[in-house]
Parts: sequence; C-alpha cells; structure tokens
Amino acid sequence: MRIKYLVVLPLLFAGAAIGGEQRSTEAKDSVGHGASDLKVAVISYSQETCTFCPGGDTEIEDRAWRAPFVTGEKLIDKSRGFIGGFVHAADALPNLSVVGINSPDSVFGGSSRSWESKESFEHFMKIITDDLRSQLPVEGVYLALHGAMAVREVPRPEAEIARRVREIVGPDIPIAGSFDLHGNEDEQFLQWADAAFVTKRYPHYDAFLQGERSALFLYRSMQGLYESTTATRKPPVITASVLQWTGQSPSMDIMERARRWEAREPDAFVSVFYGFPWSDVPDVGATVHVITNNDQDLADAIADDMADYIWRVRKDFAQGDFPMPKEAVQKTVAAISNGEVPVVLGDYSDRPGDATWILKELLDNNVSNVMYAALRDERALAALSARQAKPGDPFDMPVGGFTGEQAGKPVRITGTVKYFGEGWGYDEIAMIEFGDNNLLFIVPTYTQIRTLAPLRIEGLNPDDYDVFVVKSRVHFRRGFDETGYAKTIMVVDAPGNWFGTTRLDALDYQHAPIEALYPFQTGND
Repeated sequence: MRIKYLVVLPLLFAGAAIGGEQRSTEAKDSVGHGASDLKVAVISYSQETCTFCPGGDTEIEDRAWRAPFVTGEKLIDKSRGFIGGFVHAADALPNLSVVGINSPDSVFGGSSRSWESKESFEHFMKIITDDLRSQLPVEGVYLALHGAMAVREVPRPEAEIARRVREIVGPDIPIAGSFDLHGNEDEQFLQWADAAFVTKRYPHYDAFLQGERSALFLYRSMQGLYESTTATRKPPVITASVLQWTGQSPSMDIMERARRWEAREPDAFVSVFYGFPWSDVPDVGATVHVITNNDQDLADAIADDMADYIWRVRKDFAQGDFPMPKEAVQKTVAAISNGEVPVVLGDYSDRPGDATWILKELLDNNVSNVMYAALRDERALAALSARQAKPGDPFDMPVGGFTGEQAGKPVRITGTVKYFGEGWGYDEIAMIEFGDNNLLFIVPTYTQIRTLAPLRIEGLNPDDYDVFVVKSRVHFRRGFDETGYAKTIMVVDAPGNWFGTTRLDALDYQHAPIEALYPFQTGND
C-alpha cells in the first residue's frame, strides 16, 4: 500500500499565516537542514466548465489561442494565484527546486465554454506527460487545478490527471493539488494524490495561500514527516454559485467551521468544495476532504461534523431570491434619486455574456451615467473591424441577445465609437458612448469584471458613472463591495428557467444525480 504524507508547518515564516497559524523562520533552519536537493514538478490543467453553455465543445485550438501550450518556464513565472503562492513558498525553502511542466493555457471564453473534447484532453495530457517524463526523477508533484473541468468520456478529469501522473512518478512520490471551491470532486482524487487544498474564500483571495500550503506540504512529505490519512464526505446538497459568497451566512459559517477545526487540531487540513452545478458530471455538488497525520478517527470525526453542518444549513445555503431586471432598475432609479451611488448590478445568470435584459430596462427608463462592462458580441466587433472603425465614428446597430431565449433580444444602440482596438487581453474590444453619458463595452466572449482596474483604460474614470452593470455573481464584490466603493449593490435575476440561475431543476442533467441532491431530491426535506 502506498504511504501518504502530509504536514502542517505552523512556524515556518514570520508573520505569514498558513491555515490560521503563524510561521517563523526558526523552522527553516531545523527542517530539511542538510538534505539533498528536492525537485518538485509543477503542472496546471484548469477549467470551470459550463456543459450547458452553447457554442459547442472546447477543442485544441480553444486552448491554443495564444500559444500551443504554456512552457514550463512561463508556467512558474507567476506572481499570483495558486502557482504564484507555491513558487513564493518554495523559493524560501532550503534545498527545494521547482521545475515547470509544459501545460495547457486557459480556455478562450473561460467559464462560458462547454465540454472539453476528449481529443483536446488527450492532446494536452500528452504534452504534460511527455514533459514530465523528460524531467524525471522528481521528488514531488504539484497540480494547480480547478476541480470543475468536464471532459467528454472522462467522468472525473482531475482524478484522471492525478492517476496518470501517479503512473509516471511511482507510488511513493507525494502529489498535492490545489482547487477552487467550485470544484466537483469526490474521493477519487485522493486515491491517486496525497492532499487537496481548496480555497476557503469567494471571491478567492486565498488562492495564493493554498499554493503556499501545497508547497509546505510537499516539502515536509518528501522527508517522510507526515502520514496522510483521509476522509471524504459528500453531503447531498447542490447550490448555485451566486449563493456561495463567503461574505454571507451560511457560506461564511461553513468555511469558518473548517478553519476552526484546522486551528484546534494540529496537522489537520479541512477542505470544502461547494461544487459547480453547471457541469453535468457525476460528482457534482458539495464535498468535504479532511486529511490528518495518521489519525483516521479524527479525520472521520471532522468530516462527519462538516457534512452534518452543511446539511443542517442546507435551506439557507441552497435557496435564494433576487430581483428581476424591471424591479432592479426601478430600485436603481430610486437609489440615484437618493444619492446612494454608485449602484452595481450583477447580472449573475448570464454565462454566455450577451444577455440584454438589464440593458433594455436601463434604456427604457432613460437611466444616465451607466457603464456597462461588458456585453459579448463578436458580430458587432466583426462589423466594426470590417469598416476599420475609429474613435468618433457613428455606431448604430443591435447588440447582444443572440445565444438563445435566455439572452433576451438584441438591443439597438445608437451612439459613437469611443475606442476600438486591442484591450483586456483581446485583439479587439469596443467602447461605445450613447445616451446621456452612458458607455458600453463590447467584447468577443464572456468577460467578468472583478475590480475597477480594467475600467481605467483610455483615460476612463469610473467615478464619472453612477451605475455599473457587470456579468458576475460574486467576484465583482472584490472591487465594488468589499472595498466600500459602491453604496448600492444588487444581484439581478433573469426571467425564465435557464442555466446560470438558481433554478437548477430546469436543466436537463444526463450525468449528475440532481434528483438525489437537496433542494431537488424527492421529498425536498
């Protein structure tokens, strides 16, 4: 039987928290002193897959839109996120070296893209495994994943990634993975890997931290100082991501409970996946992973407690009510009259990115000083490109509302081109001025605005606007809510039973056991 190793280093770096504990530099001199060089391979294969989204499967070219793959050297040259945290911690550990493994790039369109094809998965897995073999021997492997990737004919992609890596490196090399809390996982990943570290905050402020924890785990486990013992539970609960904001109960209470267990029990790691309901996969929904240092009874006790608690708060966690566009815009007009600006409207259900429900209501109510960031319409961009549009050119065409009934109908915008060209990482975006100081961003694919930084381009000052419309559920709170910037915030629903809304039972699941998950199971208790 393969022995698993895992560790907590509560006193590794002064002033930096790992799982709630403080670290000091003393451990750096005492842990691994005199050890030979330890080489860790870093791999990334990440996607949050909306299997219900239109547009067809994600193919090889959808991940190769910037380059055939991300080279190992570029992969580990990151300042933020999981890998940034991993490299940051690894750089401070003695005798530890990090080697990046060629890995697939992110998908064009992000979480608005549908199933990854089997061909694409096999293509990029070959790139990964070929490069990994060329770097052997390694003493550890770090997998920067997401958890909600959905691949045709591969029911549990992240577990399959770990399995293939395990086949290459052998039974005794420790493997750690980091995940987004929206991942869909069960016990199978930990059959092949030794540890999973999941973000505990949404927005995900702690991705960097989970990367650091992964590096510290591998550093200790490579020296045989921790015997990993795991417990996995799947409380039968499924929730829409708009309800998972950790700034509100019961989501914040669930994650605080996990942190409390980690603080109370040395060497215990408690991870919670909330799941991603728009991936039609068999392991959809909530999951609890617990890892202890050779203490199965403790692992089981913590896992049972966490699963029981999630079940106890299921009603508030899995259900929510949000205003429809008409009501939201009426409240927006009132907020403007009362000086409660800026107002931020989160168009939470629009994953394709072209829904026009809120835009139409704003136009119908003659609302001014609106910044709409952003509406997907590659057709409008193509038309602007064909005529070589430039600032000052007139703009008069219908936009959005083309991916189906969920998106509403196209809305005609008459105004002026303020900017057309490269922006936000795309070859072409457009900024259209219309009405009374209104500005519409047009982009080629679904784009989620999280902070004000992207809006400060081409001399724009967000402070000149009273209303912001963003295609986001929770991440926008990072820049507009939790900074104190916006005085009025509304998450806005859309009419109809569509993917993206909280009305998950309207979806045609083929693989996910939706009928067994609260609040959609028989009896609904």
